Amino acid sequence: MKDISVTLKDTYDGATTDEAGNYSFQTSEKGNHILVFTNPRFVEIEKSISVGNENLSINSELKEQISEIDAVTITAGSIEASDRKRATVLLTPIDIYTTAGADGQISSALNYLPGVQKVGENEGLFIRGGTGAETKIFIDGSLINNYFTNSVPGIAGRDRFNTSLFKGNIFSSGGYSALYGQALSGVLLLESVDLPATTSYDFGISPLFASANYQKLSDSKTYSYGASLGYFNLGLVQKILKYNTDFSKPAQGFGGDVNFRMKTKSGGMFKYYGSFDTNQMAVKSQSLEPEYDKTKVDLNASNQFHNLSFKQKLGSYLLNAGTTISFNDSKLNFATIKNETETPQTDFDTKGNYFNLKTVLERKLGKISAVRGGMEFNNSHDTNNFGQDHNDLISSFFAETDLGFSNNFSAKLGLRAENSSYLHQTNFAPRFALGYRFTKNLTGSLAYGIFYQNPESKYLNSDAPLSFQRAEHYVFQLQQNIEGRNLRAEIFYKDYSKLIKTVGNQYVQTAINNDGNGFAKGAEIFWRDRKTFKNIDYWISYSYLDSKRDFMNYPVSLVPNFAAKHTLSVVAKKFVTEWKTGFNLSYTYASGRPYYDIVSQNQTNIIRHEGTLKDYSGLNFSLNYLPNIGKKDSKAFTVLVLSVSNILGNKNVYGYNFSNDGLRSSAVVPPVNTFVFIGAFISFGVDKTNDAINNNL
Repeated sequence: MKDISVTLKDTYDGATTDEAGNYSFQTSEKGNHILVFTNPRFVEIEKSISVGNENLSINSELKEQISEIDAVTITAGSIEASDRKRATVLLTPIDIYTTAGADGQISSALNYLPGVQKVGENEGLFIRGGTGAETKIFIDGSLINNYFTNSVPGIAGRDRFNTSLFKGNIFSSGGYSALYGQALSGVLLLESVDLPATTSYDFGISPLFASANYQKLSDSKTYSYGASLGYFNLGLVQKILKYNTDFSKPAQGFGGDVNFRMKTKSGGMFKYYGSFDTNQMAVKSQSLEPEYDKTKVDLNASNQFHNLSFKQKLGSYLLNAGTTISFNDSKLNFATIKNETETPQTDFDTKGNYFNLKTVLERKLGKISAVRGGMEFNNSHDTNNFGQDHNDLISSFFAETDLGFSNNFSAKLGLRAENSSYLHQTNFAPRFALGYRFTKNLTGSLAYGIFYQNPESKYLNSDAPLSFQRAEHYVFQLQQNIEGRNLRAEIFYKDYSKLIKTVGNQYVQTAINNDGNGFAKGAEIFWRDRKTFKNIDYWISYSYLDSKRDFMNYPVSLVPNFAAKHTLSVVAKKFVTEWKTGFNLSYTYASGRPYYDIVSQNQTNIIRHEGTLKDYSGLNFSLNYLPNIGKKDSKAFTVLVLSVSNILGNKNVYGYNFSNDGLRSSAVVPPVNTFVFIGAFISFGVDKTNDAINNNL
C-alpha cells in the first residue's frame, strides 16, 4: 500500500512505502522501540520491536480510518447547498441572487436545476411529472403551508419569503428522508440564518418597490432582533412596458416581518420569525362568450406566518423542535362586463388556518452513523363561502438511521407512519438509500421510497370515500467532483397510484374517487464548472421526462399539461474585479407541453380540443455593480442591479382557455414578454463588498 509513513517513535528515522507497500530504512537506534504506521486514511498502528544488529522485516495490516469528512454522502435525488462541511455546494443564496431571470426567488432559481419543469402560469415547483402541490417546502424542518403569494388564474404567485432569510437549502426531487412526508414528488428544505455578523441597516429602492430592514446584534453577540417593511406596486412599470395582461388594478401589496434569535449558554439556538403581507390586483380580459365584452377577476388577499424553532444538544443527543402557524385569507371576485357595465358573477372567499409541530431527536453512533426519530402534527382548517368546512389533523411518527459501514459505503434506512383524521386512515412508508464510492472522485447513490399525500382540500366537495395518494420512487445517481467541477447524472422512475379523479367545471372540481394512476421516468444531467475559464462560473442542466397520468378530470391516461419532454438550462456568470461588476446570463429551452380542453358532461369527462404548445425559449441577462459610496472605512455596501428577462422578446405561450361551447379560445401568456428591473440595495453597518466579490469568483 502506497504512502504509508513508517517511523521509529520519538526518532527521525523512518521511510514511506512504495506502490507495492514495501519500505526500508536504516537506524542507529538500539534496544526496545515502537514502530509506527500512519496515514490519514487509516487507523494508526504501533508495534513493539527490538532493534539489534540484524535486519528486521515487520509487516502490518492497516484498517481504514472512519471519518465524517471522508465518508461517502448519499445524494440520490437531492442537491444540497449549505455551510455544512459535507455539503456539495450547488445553489447558495448568492447563486440565487446572481442567477439572471430568477428575480432573487429561490423557487425561480430552482427552475435552472434538473428535474424542475418550466411552468409559468401557476406557482409551485413542478418536479419530474408531479404537480406544484406535490412538492412541499420546509423552514428549519417545519412545514410552510403557504410559501407562495395568492394569485389569479393564469398568473403565478411569487415567493413570500426573502432569500436572504436562509443560509442554505436542500432540494430533493425524489427518494427523500423519512423525516418529511405529505409530498408525492419532492421537498425543498430551507435553513434560516443564525445570528447576523453585526448590527446593520438595509434599504432597497426600485420603480417596483421600496423596502427597509434593521438588524440589531447584542454587544455580547448572544442574541439579535430585527424588523423589515416593504411595499410594491407595478403601476409605474406597467405604464412603461408593453404588458400582455390588462391590469385594471396593478399588482400591489404591503408586508413586513420581525425576528428574534438567541444563542443559549450551552450552545443551542432559539429562533422566531413572523411575517404578514397583503396582495391585491384586478385583471381584465376579452370575453370568450359572445354575450359579454370582457371578464374581470379581482384578488384581495392577506397572510400571516409565524415560525419558532429550537436546537439544543442534550448530552449525547441533539434536539430539533419547531412549529409554524399561518393564516391565509383570499377573496377572488369574478365579473362580466357589457357596454362598460360590470356585473358580478361568482365570488370565491377562502380562508385557511394551518398549524405544524415537529420534534426530532438524534444521536450519533460512532463517527459516521446516527439514529434519529420524532413526531409531527399538521392541522389544516379550510373554509369557503360555498359551505365547505374542511378540517384534517395528520399525525406522523418517523424513525431513521444512517449506517456508515466504511468511508466508501453507507446506507440510510427509514420508516414513516401517518394518520389522517379526515380520511380515517393510516399509512406506513418505508424509505432506504445506499451510497458507494467507486473511486476518489466518483460516487454512486441509490434511493427508494414510498410516499403518501392527502388529496388537496379544494377538491373535497363531496362525501366520496377517499384515501391517501401514493407514489413509489426509484432513483440512481452517479456524481463526480474534481477541483471546481461537478458532474451529476440521474435516472429515475416514479409509479403513482390512488390519484384523485374529479368532475366539474373550470371554476370548481370535485373529487369522486381515488382510481387515478400514472408514471414518470427519465434521465437528467447536471454539469457545473468553476475552473476551466478564469473568473467564470457556469452550469448546464438537461432533463428528459416521459410521463403519463390518468388523474383529475383526465378521461384517459395523458401526458400532463405541465410536463415537457425535454428541458435544457444554461447559466453563466462572470465577475470583473476591476469593475466590481458581475455579468450574468441564463437560458432555458423546453419542448412544447400538451394542452387540453376537457369538460364534464353527465358526470363524464371528455376532451373537446387538444394539441401541443410551441417550444418555450427564454434568454435572460442581469448586471450587478458594486460602486464605492461614502468613505473607504464607512462599512457601507451598495449593489446596483439591472435585470432583463426574456431579452429577445420571445412570445411564449403557457396554454389556452376555451369558451363554454368550445368554439373560441385565447392563449395564456406571460403578463409581459420582456421584463426590465432596475434597483439599488444599500447596507450600512457591514461592508459586504469582499464577500460579494469572493462568492462570485
